[in-house]
Amino acid sequence: MSRGIKDFQPGRLVQALAARALSQVQLAAMVGVSPATISKWKSGQQVPEAEALESLSKVINVSSEWFTRPVPEKVSLPLFRSNASAHVAARAMLEARLEWAQDIILAMSEFVDFPDVSLPTRSFKDPQQITNSDIEDAACECRDMWGLGRRAIPDLAMAVEGAGVILVREETGIAPIEGLSAWSRALQRPLILLSADKDNGFRSRFDLAHELGHLILHKGIDRSTDPDRYKLMESQAHRFAGAFLLPAESFAADVRTPVTLDSLLLLKQRWGVSVAAMIMRLEALKIIDGDAKMLLFKRRSARWGAKSEPGDDARVPEQPRLLKRTIELLASSGVMPLEAVTGYIGLAANDVEKLTGLPEHYLSGKAAVVHLAKLKTLVKNAPSTKPGEIGTVIPFSRSK
Repeated sequence: MSRGIKDFQPGRLVQALAARALSQVQLAAMVGVSPATISKWKSGQQVPEAEALESLSKVINVSSEWFTRPVPEKVSLPLFRSNASAHVAARAMLEARLEWAQDIILAMSEFVDFPDVSLPTRSFKDPQQITNSDIEDAACECRDMWGLGRRAIPDLAMAVEGAGVILVREETGIAPIEGLSAWSRALQRPLILLSADKDNGFRSRFDLAHELGHLILHKGIDRSTDPDRYKLMESQAHRFAGAFLLPAESFAADVRTPVTLDSLLLLKQRWGVSVAAMIMRLEALKIIDGDAKMLLFKRRSARWGAKSEPGDDARVPEQPRLLKRTIELLASSGVMPLEAVTGYIGLAANDVEKLTGLPEHYLSGKAAVVHLAKLKTLVKNAPSTKPGEIGTVIPFSRSK
């Protein structure tokens, strides 16, 4: 390899193929090289020359220099909401997107301190070790750590980000996969990616609580393709979501028997949880038995269908704020002009905007800012400022 870009990182090409959902044959045609050449670049047997790298960068829509950046340690193998073999490429794409989010966070970590990670610690090594009582205890402990009390959570996304979890929400185009979560060794914190394809605030909250359950209960458990093991872990994450969003005593006190769909519709708005999820929680709490659960589901399907419920449009999905406002803080504080953000990170502007929740074309313009992350230099060196002045920090609050 006497010619070519010596610092070229094959791992970046692997990431790019997955993130853009491209095959080697498709990429080769777009770049103007043979599929064998792409294969050699990917394996490290050969590196592209400057002209080929420029063409590759334009096709992938990243900077040429991005291909020379060392790839951080991969996130832990995520657990996906769909384990079907037909979704292998889709899972690879979402995992690569999560790793790109990790890149963004690592870049911003040079300038800001993100909230400390605050999650219950569990040391399970096998899902068979986890009991229903363990799940209820973990959900209660998490609420206590975050000061959430036992009533409905006003904004779960804000609570999760305040606990140091990185949250990404973007349209994926992959309806069967509603979310994924993983632990980043490079960041020493967890990440969650939620699909924004379905504009249903009730389902989105449950999906977020579900992924939170995976992060807490299954952190130390090796991933497996065994369908029974996978199904058990999904069931446990579902149980955690129900216990976390609908605490046993306070939720049970709101339920009137005999349980009806109309009464659950009222509770749906109060608790921010779908009727279907509440029916499952009622059985878990033994307020209703299996026969009553099946009867309620049959009535629900007959009245509303299987996929939607009345009032689904009454709650908009909760939006991540942390990454968006961190970039706003860096720009407003003069640390990094907006036009420099993409060059510093190396990804395309639209990718950064999607992964951080910024409005489309934001990085080519300006907008009002609200600060959340703590800017290191300002926090350590600057005198105290009044609200609204540069350097002001509005932290995540955990109100009881």
